Amino acid sequence: MSDPSGSVATPVTVLDAPKVLGDGRDLVRLVEDYEIELVLIGLPLSMDGTEGPQAKRVRRAAARLAGFLRPPVEFADERLSSTQASKAMQAAGTSTRDQRGRLDMVAASLFLQSYLDARRDGGQNGE
Repeated sequence: MSDPSGSVATPVTVLDAPKVLGDGRDLVRLVEDYEIELVLIGLPLSMDGTEGPQAKRVRRAAARLAGFLRPPVEFADERLSSTQASKAMQAAGTSTRDQRGRLDMVAASLFLQSYLDARRDGGQNGE
């Protein structure tokens, strides 16, 4: 999630994907509680920038989620966000074992921060 100015990304929580895709209640509650204005979904592009089978699955799931949500849904390139998060956590002294459960939150905040920075700097948003 970002601050109201759209400058700083902060991790909030990790939701269970099968549950979110099932009924969306947890995601809807989170979006309403935090008054989210845009839902950004990471698109796992191939290293050459093309959309492979996983990106297509994400787009299908996002279309389903869009039916639950009031704010618009956008996509941005999430390539290497987990790798960057793991390296950042290791640099901060977090062991690989201790990264479990938190890696997704850190990766999401790094991915969102990249999106916010690109948007602020007039760059592409990964779409």
